[in-house]
Amino acid sequence: MNHHDYEKRLALHELSPAELRLEFNAETFSFETTEDMNDFPYEMIGQERAERAMEFGLSVSQAGYNLFVVGPTGTGRMTYTQHSVENLARKQKQPDDWCYVHNFDNPDRPEVLSFQAGEGQRFRREVEQLLVNIERELKTAFSSDNHERQKREMFERLRTEMDELWKETDRFAVQHHFKLERMQNGINKIPLQRGQPMNRETYQHLLEAEKEQLRANEKLVEEKVQEALRRIAKMEETFRKDVQIFMADTASAAVQKLFEPLRSQYGHLPKATAYLTAYERDVVEHFYFFAEGQGEEGSAGALEGMKEKQYQRYVVNLLVNNKHLDGAPVIYESNPTYHNLFGKVEYQGQIGSLVTNFTFIKPGAVHLANGGYLILQAADLLQHPGAWPGLKRMLQTGHVHIENSYEERGLLPTSALKPEPIPFRTKVIIIGSYYVYDLLSRLDEEFDKLFKVKVEFDTVMTKSDENSWKMAGFVKNYVQEEGLLPFHREAVARVIDYSSRLIDEQGKMTTRFQDITKLLVESSHYALQEGNAYVKAEHIFRALEEKYRRSSHIPEQYREKIHDETIMIQTEGYRVGQINGLAVMGTRDSMFGIPTKITAQTYVGKSGLMNIERETSLSGQIHHKGMMILTGFLSGQFAKNRPIPLSASITFEQTYSLIDGDSASSTELYVLLSSLAEVPIYQGIAVTGSVNQWGEIQPIGGVNEKIEGFFHICREKGLTGRQGVIIPKQNARNLMLAREVVEAAEAGSFHVWAVGHISEGMEILTGERAGAVRREDGTYPEGSVFARTEARFNRMYEMEIRQQGME
Repeated sequence: MNHHDYEKRLALHELSPAELRLEFNAETFSFETTEDMNDFPYEMIGQERAERAMEFGLSVSQAGYNLFVVGPTGTGRMTYTQHSVENLARKQKQPDDWCYVHNFDNPDRPEVLSFQAGEGQRFRREVEQLLVNIERELKTAFSSDNHERQKREMFERLRTEMDELWKETDRFAVQHHFKLERMQNGINKIPLQRGQPMNRETYQHLLEAEKEQLRANEKLVEEKVQEALRRIAKMEETFRKDVQIFMADTASAAVQKLFEPLRSQYGHLPKATAYLTAYERDVVEHFYFFAEGQGEEGSAGALEGMKEKQYQRYVVNLLVNNKHLDGAPVIYESNPTYHNLFGKVEYQGQIGSLVTNFTFIKPGAVHLANGGYLILQAADLLQHPGAWPGLKRMLQTGHVHIENSYEERGLLPTSALKPEPIPFRTKVIIIGSYYVYDLLSRLDEEFDKLFKVKVEFDTVMTKSDENSWKMAGFVKNYVQEEGLLPFHREAVARVIDYSSRLIDEQGKMTTRFQDITKLLVESSHYALQEGNAYVKAEHIFRALEEKYRRSSHIPEQYREKIHDETIMIQTEGYRVGQINGLAVMGTRDSMFGIPTKITAQTYVGKSGLMNIERETSLSGQIHHKGMMILTGFLSGQFAKNRPIPLSASITFEQTYSLIDGDSASSTELYVLLSSLAEVPIYQGIAVTGSVNQWGEIQPIGGVNEKIEGFFHICREKGLTGRQGVIIPKQNARNLMLAREVVEAAEAGSFHVWAVGHISEGMEILTGERAGAVRREDGTYPEGSVFARTEARFNRMYEMEIRQQGME
């Protein structure tokens, strides 16, 4: 190929500077700075699919239509979810309040009461006041003159009956010659003689018959005494019961008037009415809680030390108070442990042990979100034991059970407190990655039944005028929220360019706004540092440059090794069987391209194509596939009529880590053809792109980083005007190169060529005609690269035949 034809070939495939970086036209915007823009309402940008799914999922009220929001971080999925849910929640009614109260029939099973929003707090206050009124009324009733008079009359009747009984017993004893003497520790029976107490000496002088008669009388008297004691005990028991009934009647009469208004007020709530009735009955049964010295023996002393504990049964535990909500609740639980989600029963130390009651029941996020929306992060939820199973159980049963998970493991003494479960009517929204969504969908058979709506956030959107204006609106809103300097429209345009560069797509923009906000903050910082009133395009470029410098330690070290020839990369001259391939490396905060020397040796033999990386276990599966495609291409092109006795080795020189991917397969084919045809390749041109068995070049990723990486090497070694990079033509739309590369292209000192077939790239690399299409006689054009390759294969075949004949 002569020089003129070669130049034409180069010009045919070379991309113009305008094609290397498609910059957004700032004149599209009518404002001067974002400060001049009208207020821009918050809206999601470029996520129409997610918006429709979110709207659908939030509007369906049937069970199982909970939402799982998927997408990468930084796309605004959390912000949009909260914003959407809060907007919808404000239009809905406040959910009920929930209270736990004492179960007077089964204290270990606290009951739950529901009230309209705000009524729960009022009910608690009214019950607290009720307790005060009960105590006052009962003390008044028990200390009234009429009450004391009736108690005295009952006691006097008892004492009179007991005195009459003792008198009767005394008369019986005297009739049988005994006198009864009641002592503190019992009753003495003293024998009488002629009405006088008999001493021991007199008793000794009695005849035996007289003694026997005396003993018989004593037995009769003892029986009479025991009968009297039994009757007295029965009298006292009857008296106590009468006093209990009297006290209970007094208490009932005193408190009945206090409960009637509340029962009437909450008559529309059967459970609340039943609770008040049970409350009243319990107060009457335990009247001695409210009056010292009344009722059973010892109750006054117990009341003195345990009054507060006894009164706890009459308080109300307001678990959820929705009085101050504006619509339905929206709860985002950032630390979804089991107890933070589902509540718990706390304990209190008392005399060396742990005790609890219904007042120690504490709500979780699901209680606070009941009747509204609960938002959770999947990664946080799944790392806490029991949280995910508990959430599933709640969604399946429709009830929230408060249980202490520690008790199951024996870490705390069992409280035996089992609060009544609360009905659960909440939309649960989980935010997570694609990986977590797929994992749950595959491994948990209940997942798809419980989370039927998938809200998927994309990372890209079309670079339309509408979305560009929305991006400008996002910049304005973020600037106002964070107190940054206003952005000039040229700066906003460069932000849009950066958005396209983040996804390597000229006609698209990223939806990962987290990366955009970093640029906004940093460029505003540099503008403020220079004393500017607003951010200009130059501050955008400076922020990007400084960001690159902060993370360019590794690529700079790599380029330094190339410059001092520790890593052997040539950017000038011709070599047979040697080419510069391009790869992308990355750290946590940056990606950069590096050139890699690829070499090939071809010789007669039957071993075929040997991948040195594979033989040394430094090659991945995708790279293996690329190498096999090369064999398919060579066989299809050059083994139609006879086998090709090829032995060849290909390697990435000076690489010592795993190589994978097929983006270098076209590069490997170029260098293999160069070695076979013995045609030198110009070393100032680097190549990237995969290839199929037809020789068609296929697109790859990281094209901008690869081009810029080779450009930096060429610039440091010295630009000659002939250097550049060959890329797949499909990757032309992915180009958003750095301005320095575009400027070099404008000056003619660096080039980017886009090709669609291996033959096109071969001509650019070698300056020779590829001749990939056979003529009518079945041969390749004379002198072309493909003709030389076939001639080489013919010689190899003949040598192989001769060698077999000699053997």
